[in-house]
Amino acid sequence: MAYDLLVIGSGAAGLSLALRVLAAKPNARVAVLAKGPLSEGSTMYAQGGIAAVLDAADSTDSHLADTLNAGAGLCNVESVRFVVENARAAIDWLIGQGVVFDREDGAYHLTREGGHSHRRVIHSADATGRAVQTGLMARLRESGADIFEHHNAVDLIRERLAGGRLGRCVGAYALDRSTGSVVALDARAVVLASGGASRVYLYSSNPDGSTGDGIAMAWRAGCRVGNMEFSQFHPTCLYHPRAKSFLISEAVRGEGGKLLRPDGTRFMDEYDPRGELAPRDIVARAIDDVMKRLGCESVYLDISHKPADFIVAHFPTLYAECLKYGIDMTKEPIPVVPAAHYTCGGVLTDRTGHTDVENLYAIGEVSCTGLHGANRLASNSLLECLVFGAAAAEDIAGRLANIPPPPVIAAWDESWVTDSDEEVVVAHNWDELRRFMWDYVGIVRSTKRLERAKHRVKLLLSEIEEYYGSFRVTSDLLELRNLAMVAELIVRSALQRRESRGLHYTIDYPTPDSIAPVQNTILVPKNFSVRRQS
Repeated sequence: MAYDLLVIGSGAAGLSLALRVLAAKPNARVAVLAKGPLSEGSTMYAQGGIAAVLDAADSTDSHLADTLNAGAGLCNVESVRFVVENARAAIDWLIGQGVVFDREDGAYHLTREGGHSHRRVIHSADATGRAVQTGLMARLRESGADIFEHHNAVDLIRERLAGGRLGRCVGAYALDRSTGSVVALDARAVVLASGGASRVYLYSSNPDGSTGDGIAMAWRAGCRVGNMEFSQFHPTCLYHPRAKSFLISEAVRGEGGKLLRPDGTRFMDEYDPRGELAPRDIVARAIDDVMKRLGCESVYLDISHKPADFIVAHFPTLYAECLKYGIDMTKEPIPVVPAAHYTCGGVLTDRTGHTDVENLYAIGEVSCTGLHGANRLASNSLLECLVFGAAAAEDIAGRLANIPPPPVIAAWDESWVTDSDEEVVVAHNWDELRRFMWDYVGIVRSTKRLERAKHRVKLLLSEIEEYYGSFRVTSDLLELRNLAMVAELIVRSALQRRESRGLHYTIDYPTPDSIAPVQNTILVPKNFSVRRQS
């Protein structure tokens, strides 16, 4: 199975890139790998919208300033400018693909979210991700691309050069979950669009597949990663024993929702003058503090003071979901808690999405582009997928003809392994990992807790690698292996940052370092080598 382009991941980043490459190179052989159904990724669950300057009263300079402010001094200014200046073109492209956004009085309706100084979030009701995902999926199925659903990427493949050196990326091994066999997919160019790693935590708003696969594979392949200590916790996930981490959109606060203690009193103004519209890291820490001080299991988000028709029209998905659990958000507050939501760090890339390994790209949440810095501004995530997806697609389309075909890839060797009779080990390790990450590497950290996590993850990694080398791979084992690797990267990064900044808050260093220059946390793998520039 030889391809010009292999895309690992089927969200907004991967689908938009694949469609753009096929538009530029209609005869290119393109394969898209999806871990589950094509629809099952974080994009499908994105509620709020996409940030873009679409109003005459707004400006790209204002969008840039808001992004830099949220990023707490660690954003790359040029990367931010590149994204905000290309935001409108990204929205226009989506509209051209058939994605429909809400209108009001003839114009697109824009909402405002935490950290934004203007209304600039274009949306499709409260299910923007679903509108984007379904629109792009329909176009991809018509495009002629080969779609591999229910395939887990196992590892990237690099060309072997003289002297045992590793060269360009030439494909990937993937587990066909329907047959249990591992197949080799070779390609001139490979794109990681596999999303983030928030399932490393016990409580997360992400779907089950957000297990850091691309970050772990890129690290093993020799790519540097950056700023992994910055895990964003969404302040408001529905708290209910039968609800599986359902996200309550930032837009509820943007439209006037208030956060309340169990006694009905507001508290956000005591933590930040912007109140409920403060950036997510501040709101999440405030909720965490209130819950710990009062010993309560949740706080409450109340928008019931708005007209019922307004709430149902603007938040139909949230309204219906809450009703499933006996909560009528038009009449009563919603119980909410923070949950791991977004990985701000990832695989280091340049402006075209190219990683340290030749012909390997990373776009979307898997990447570290300099856009988010120490904290992502609300609704910049889908925007990043689209803008860097377009940039990478242009680079790939322009280079494909000059990339030589990959060499013959060796078949996956299972001659030394057997079927496991100890699946309970995987389930136990999975649970242990997510629990100690939540307890020791969560919203508020300390050096002592991080050292404990470092020790625990080291033992887990050793146990997992022994298991991985002895038994045939399964989806659960692959995800556990990747999550443990990402957990180690997060802990190592957090221990290196001896200050509190953005999403990284430690009680041992509770303030930002005002003396030393602000630095990104860059981790370098043992097999790192500088990519040959094309």
